[in-house]
Amino acid sequence: MASTSDPRTPPRQALGSFGTLRRFLPYLWPENEWGLRARVVLALVSLALAKVAVVFVPIFYRDAVDALDFDRSSAALALPVGLILAYGGARVLSLAFGELRDALFAKVGQRAIRTIALQVFRHLHAMSLGFHLSRQTGGLSRSIERGTKAIETLLRFSLFSIVPTVLELSLVFVILWQALDIWVALVTVVMVIIYIAYTMLVTEWRIKFRRAMNEEDSRANTRAIDSLLNYETVKYFGNEEHEARRYDSAMRGYENASIRSQTSLALLNVGQAVIISLGLTAVMLMTANGIVRGTLTIGTFVMANTYLMQLYQPLGFFGFVYREIKQSLIDMEKMFELMSEEIQVADAPDAKSLTVKGGEVSFENVRFDYDVRRSILKGVSFRVPAGKTVAVVGPSGSGKSTIGRLLYRFYDVAEGAIRIDGQDLRQITQDSLRASIGVVPQDTVLFNDTIYYNIAYGKSGATPAEVEHAARTAHVHDFIMAMPDGYQTLVGERGLKLSGGEKQRVAIARTVIKDPAILLLDEATSALDSHTEQEIQKNLREISQGRTTLCIAHRLSTVVDADEILVLEDGVVIERGRHDELRAMEGVYAKMWQRQQEDRQQDGDFPEGALAT
Repeated sequence: MASTSDPRTPPRQALGSFGTLRRFLPYLWPENEWGLRARVVLALVSLALAKVAVVFVPIFYRDAVDALDFDRSSAALALPVGLILAYGGARVLSLAFGELRDALFAKVGQRAIRTIALQVFRHLHAMSLGFHLSRQTGGLSRSIERGTKAIETLLRFSLFSIVPTVLELSLVFVILWQALDIWVALVTVVMVIIYIAYTMLVTEWRIKFRRAMNEEDSRANTRAIDSLLNYETVKYFGNEEHEARRYDSAMRGYENASIRSQTSLALLNVGQAVIISLGLTAVMLMTANGIVRGTLTIGTFVMANTYLMQLYQPLGFFGFVYREIKQSLIDMEKMFELMSEEIQVADAPDAKSLTVKGGEVSFENVRFDYDVRRSILKGVSFRVPAGKTVAVVGPSGSGKSTIGRLLYRFYDVAEGAIRIDGQDLRQITQDSLRASIGVVPQDTVLFNDTIYYNIAYGKSGATPAEVEHAARTAHVHDFIMAMPDGYQTLVGERGLKLSGGEKQRVAIARTVIKDPAILLLDEATSALDSHTEQEIQKNLREISQGRTTLCIAHRLSTVVDADEILVLEDGVVIERGRHDELRAMEGVYAKMWQRQQEDRQQDGDFPEGALAT
């Protein structure tokens, strides 16, 4: 991988409606799921039986009307009673088979929704850090939400509305042809085709308004979530009204698109009503003329009218159904496009689990860039011996944090190699790699759950005793027990109910319970005050004993005990050695040290003239 972002990469081609359907249909016929496949078959049989029953309803209705048109002797009266009972039975069977169809297919549809949602969720977690750094959380979550709901909508309207209507139309055409004549059947079919064509054309034209509504809805949702996540920043700068205006701007766009969508619906509804009325009128005139000429009975007139009413009832919803199906396909398309996003960091087909012998880490002429237009690491080489501590320091933008991300394999190197005990990271599984590395980051983010949950998160199935041991090791147990709810204390969104030092100690406990062979400290104390930093630093020294430790630091006072310190500048290691050796060189490190000590003195971290050595 040359880079994580290449501006020359062409845009991905949209799936389109048919492409989306091709991606979706296999989920309704899952491989090796014979029980679900049987449900699909039985549901389709029930659907057919329901339509066969419903097309017999007008026939029984016709015969009953014709029977009632004759002499009303007791013998003649028995036949209408039987037909009326048959009429009622056909209606009941139609309803019963329809409900059976829904009941049988419910598990198939819900399993498809669950399977796709789980695949999307897993795929998003498999995406590289670059994807998540550039994503818009609000819009992304809304796309997934709409996509999963769209599956249910598509199934409800396509399988339980469009398909049955098409089947019923075919049966009615044959019956009208046989019971009346070919012209009545053709007029019926032509009117239905005109109705469907008109609905599809107008709905296609209206789709652009719905697309605009979706885009504005996602934009508004993204802005709302982004603003609420940065609640404190908004308050710091008194920008509540600014955020409200940005949100209102997106909602105004949604409002305008929604108005256009609803007003254009009137045109669709009027046109549909005209076509339906013309069709009904034409067929009634033709059958009425047959009655006048004596070729048709009153019952036949009633039957034809009943068929058309049965057909036009679902057709009356066709515009809505078609629009919902199109919208569902659009929403599902967005979700499937997320699933089609290329996983930039993937396990090799023959990847093996990492075997940690001592935990030695080596970077060998590593080159890397996030964007082809700007190189970050330019041939970095160093070794972290097993059980030793190596620190990487340097100015902002020098590539320090990138080294940590590459070790954790959030990205793959462009050139060179990173090895653990001689094993190239690209040839081992990511799960085994990350199971062997514990990270204490600069910006610790906790789940909006209990302290217990956040510590136990480091080890699946951790026992209460293990959680408490980890908390004691991180010197956070006493603090936890001093709280009213102890380990069951809720930490709030992103852990905001805890102070920076408290969050770091919980993060350290979470890493301790993981018991990794390799420790990555990514500027773990740079956001803390000096007093808290010193306390946390003691914790970190304790847990790093006997572990291979790579420490990425901004404050040089945190790395004075490192076995080796690398000074990184503009993606190149320009100095290396122990603390005293680097100070004696009087180079970049020595100047950084002196500057930081002067800053600490000015801040009152220690008395004047007592600069640390």
